[in-house]
Amino acid sequence: MKTSMLDQILRDQEAKTPVALATELATGDQALIYYDSATGSLANNPEIVAAARQAIQDDKNGTVKLDAGEIYFQTFNPPLRMLIVGAVHIAQPLSRMASVVGYDVTVVDPRQSFASPERFPGISLNHEWPDDGLRELDIDRRTAVVTLTHDPKLDDPALGVALRSDAFYIGSLGSRGTHAGRTERLKGEGFTEAEISRIKGPVGLNIGAISPAEIAVSILGEVTDCLHAKEKKAAA
Repeated sequence: MKTSMLDQILRDQEAKTPVALATELATGDQALIYYDSATGSLANNPEIVAAARQAIQDDKNGTVKLDAGEIYFQTFNPPLRMLIVGAVHIAQPLSRMASVVGYDVTVVDPRQSFASPERFPGISLNHEWPDDGLRELDIDRRTAVVTLTHDPKLDDPALGVALRSDAFYIGSLGSRGTHAGRTERLKGEGFTEAEISRIKGPVGLNIGAISPAEIAVSILGEVTDCLHAKEKKAAA
């Protein structure tokens, strides 16, 4: 790998930009391929570019046999993250489940008696006010944001930050009536209907979930569905 390509990959990792390094095994020619652009000697081959974007989507390294020859793809994706606003009962199973699936999870709640290591063992905790905490955590396109406090004083500021970000998923706990009220408040803050429509509310898949653990399953299922839908769209 050329030093210039390595330097670019390091910059991309710092910027949390997904990229794949494509290497033609017969010649050693290489390209850096992104969702929306490509650079390098292989960048003009649509077949290679499409396969590289598929590798980014699948988060998978490996050799693929193409008409252009055998191409090795090495992907450099930023980690998947889930930022949970509200250290409530649902957040406990959700944080554990998301961690098992492979998310770096942070629970954001200024109430330290709720967001405690005893209630969330092994989970990162942020005790800032939700909007400050989310800004500090630098939301990117590999980040899911879930607000669970059911308190507009905590959820609304967090949603405002999330809606201005590249988060691939934004969900908020509450009934349809609660979400209607939330929508009106966000409109009052200047958000458009199109922007507000990014919020999944009520949060989670409609699977008849009742207990905190079941609701956590429904949320993680919806997050997973949105993740793959987002990546397929970006790779198209």
